Amino acid sequence: MKIITTLILFLTTIFAFSQSTISGKVVDVKNVPVANANVYIEGTYDGGTSNDQGDFNFTTTATGNQTLVVSFLIYETSKTVIDVANFQNKTIKLRESVTSLDAVIITAGNLEAGDKSRVSVLKPLDIVTTAGSAGNIIAALQTLPGTQSVGEDGRLFVRGGEADETQTFVDGIRVAQPYGATTNNLPTRGRFSPFLFSGISFSTGGYSAEYGEALSSVLLLNTQDEPDQNKTEIALMTVGLGLGNTQKWKKSSLSLNTSYINLAPYQAAVPQAVDWNSPFQSLSGESVYRYNFANGIFKLYAAFDASRFDINQENINYTDKIRIDLKNNNFYLNSSYKGNFGNNWQITTGMSYSYSQNKIGIVTDDIENKENAAHLKLKLRKTISDRIKLSFGSDYFITNFNEDFIPNSGFSFTSGYNNSIAAIFTEADIFFSKKFAAKVGLRASNNSLLNETAVSPRISLAYKIAKSSQFAFAYGDFNQTPNANYIKYSKTNEFESEKASHYILNFQYSKDKQTFRAEMYFKEYSNLIKYDTPMAEYNSVFTNNGSGYAKGLDLFWRDGKSIKNLEYWVSYSYIDTERDYKNFSTQATPSFVADHTLSLVTKYWISDWKSQIGFTNSFSSGRPYNNPNEVKFMNGKTKSYNNLSFNWAYLLSQQKILYFSVSNVMGTQNVFGYEYANNPNSSGVYNRKEIIPTADRFFFVGFFWTISNDKKDNQLKNL
Repeated sequence: MKIITTLILFLTTIFAFSQSTISGKVVDVKNVPVANANVYIEGTYDGGTSNDQGDFNFTTTATGNQTLVVSFLIYETSKTVIDVANFQNKTIKLRESVTSLDAVIITAGNLEAGDKSRVSVLKPLDIVTTAGSAGNIIAALQTLPGTQSVGEDGRLFVRGGEADETQTFVDGIRVAQPYGATTNNLPTRGRFSPFLFSGISFSTGGYSAEYGEALSSVLLLNTQDEPDQNKTEIALMTVGLGLGNTQKWKKSSLSLNTSYINLAPYQAAVPQAVDWNSPFQSLSGESVYRYNFANGIFKLYAAFDASRFDINQENINYTDKIRIDLKNNNFYLNSSYKGNFGNNWQITTGMSYSYSQNKIGIVTDDIENKENAAHLKLKLRKTISDRIKLSFGSDYFITNFNEDFIPNSGFSFTSGYNNSIAAIFTEADIFFSKKFAAKVGLRASNNSLLNETAVSPRISLAYKIAKSSQFAFAYGDFNQTPNANYIKYSKTNEFESEKASHYILNFQYSKDKQTFRAEMYFKEYSNLIKYDTPMAEYNSVFTNNGSGYAKGLDLFWRDGKSIKNLEYWVSYSYIDTERDYKNFSTQATPSFVADHTLSLVTKYWISDWKSQIGFTNSFSSGRPYNNPNEVKFMNGKTKSYNNLSFNWAYLLSQQKILYFSVSNVMGTQNVFGYEYANNPNSSGVYNRKEIIPTADRFFFVGFFWTISNDKKDNQLKNL
């Protein structure tokens, strides 16, 4: 018995001496104790938890060098190699995690809308339920600060920039022709319906080095990664028909959407200020196929659009109206893959092909142009740590444009160009702390047509001053190939890239369904195109001697909290901008710019009526125009623009919606500008005529029916 007792005591003593004590203190970077942190030896069950003073103490049977792990929710996990026998009363410092939901984000120049956005100024639903937008993504974006509503054009004008200074991308791949075809003083629409998109990022300036060929902004449209269920959507409208279907399988899905628009019945019922021979009609469709691999997703997106109209337009210089007959065919194909591989690597790659054909009859003359464009892209992203993420990649753009002018008599004329642009880019996201972050990038591109290489640095900084508030700053250099209307007449080394530099200071507050943004900016333009004729022609003398600037203030407030069932936002923009470009005789504010713009958008849900009603009021101060009867160039100003629109969506049942909308409810007589005669009359006065909307109001009625597995889904998000 004595022998057994002695043996037990001996073994216990050996075991006790084979254990080591680990002790220390867990604090943050300010030496404040961190309580309840988990502390353990990696690969063992030996560990403990820090107390209220941050102290920890435990024993382990491990020996030699081991990895001590310390973790807590809002801090980065610490891993330290220690000598077990000599680790007592040591201090471990934890850094705040930069991946937490309240960490700083880059916001200067960026407006986000989507389910995956860290901070969204809009929800996906908002893009298409805004009164007056009529399902047009571009019209909804024109209620945001930094944009101009140019009613006779319909495209996106941003911070003093022309519409072609904004580039559109679908899943990161460029769209060469994002707008429908039109003619002078008839507004166009964006080609893409909101049916297939889950998120939108709209950069009003200072955008990422990943994107190029845009002096003012980029619009990023992201298709849905995964539909929720099988469904069919039917639309019966006063302007046409629509049909959509989604099929979902285990690893893949397919969504189709098609529509036929014919304005003839509508225009027969509602008088127009336009003489139509054949009103606008179009047949369009979109599809997206998705396949989910183990580590990524492949998407194939395709869209087509065939449209036509025939119109007689008044012209101040002619007694008879000018007949314009336009036929447009457009096709866009986009394939992309995004996935993960290796050790924290991500790949994004894809390609697109765009085709557009216009056949235009002007009185007895004919014009036909064709554009073929392609974009190839590869981007790699490496997560080095929670604090450093590095991206790099390359782009390759190919454009072929040809135009034939065939007069009724005389000689025909052919113009066009071929261009390829090769670019490389790199960008790093650096989180110095939870409160301070930077995005630093560089883009270099070579333009074959212009025979030039451009290097463009980009940098964005953000600093969080409180849990819900932060400041951000962005700077960037940007360049763009001149418009096709100029370079189709290109001669050797005649053109250079147009250039712009952006400086942006941003403040943002976002908390509990409330968002406030204030942004100041300055843009400096150089190398803008000038020519010496009334309009760009084959015999014009072109130079890159143009210049200009734009500076201003944008304000945005959104509130979905203060009043039950009501969401609203207010946007205000002030801009001071002048340019010396095109055939301007001196530097002046372009005709598409209003100094002040103000938008108020409201959406209210009435449960008893099973209805959502909305109002949008858009206001802008007068726009400049040139009056040849005055000595000073661009001295005229139109009257202020005002448009109050209303919409009403009524749920007949969970899946059936009756929708009504009307633009310009008050019937305001808006004027976009004036067209002046080329020569004075007998009294020495240049006559003029107003440029006005095609109709004072636009009425829309639609019935939308969804057939889905859960019998709950509806098309309210598409209205």
